[in-house]
Amino acid sequence: MEEKVLQQKSYTKVIEHIKKQIRSGELISGGKLPAERELSQILGVSRNSVREAIRTLDIMGVISSQQGAGNYLTGNFENNLVESISMMFLLKQIDYHQISQLRRGLEMQALMLAIDNISDEEVIILKEISAQLEHVTEENNVILDKKLHYNIAIASRNTLIIDILQALSDLIDQFIVDLRREIISYPDSKIILHDAHNDMIKSLITRDKNLAYDAINKHFGIIDEKLKNSENIFIK
Repeated sequence: MEEKVLQQKSYTKVIEHIKKQIRSGELISGGKLPAERELSQILGVSRNSVREAIRTLDIMGVISSQQGAGNYLTGNFENNLVESISMMFLLKQIDYHQISQLRRGLEMQALMLAIDNISDEEVIILKEISAQLEHVTEENNVILDKKLHYNIAIASRNTLIIDILQALSDLIDQFIVDLRREIISYPDSKIILHDAHNDMIKSLITRDKNLAYDAINKHFGIIDEKLKNSENIFIK
């Protein structure tokens, strides 16, 4: 038992050392971590403790382990977010409605920030996506819908909002496989969503945050309605 506690302390010692290197600027994004043997010698811990720390950081998305090339600091947390939220969902700690509520709040804030930060070029791209949404198959509609929301998130310039929204989008694709298609398969729902998308883009052009607020609520109003009426949602 005591040996296990010591190993755990050694494992956290490695992680704290790497965090210290990041804080000091010795280790930057894309930079290569010291070799396992070097970390073991510097910190006076076993190679097993170093490997455990590296494995944990890899799972967290902090680093990327490349066979034969070493370990590199990447800060790719999206996959970890998806897995963490997925497990919460599977363990019934969260449900579809809570996911939708979080998305509504984040999409609202993303659009408000985008109004302040979006470029003219980005507005043009969103207009093109919206125009394409009128004349595409259901499969492409799903893809373009995701693209429109992702581009608005990008325009927010908030990395945390972008990553969480992308993780939630991936989660929806993983578990609520048919919901997007179900929503756009009804003419009335499709029209409301299209109007909401157009109002989002218009709010970006006119810098109208009241219109943005109404557009997001219109968009998620139809989604929440479909969620409420869906008694059986196919889980992949």
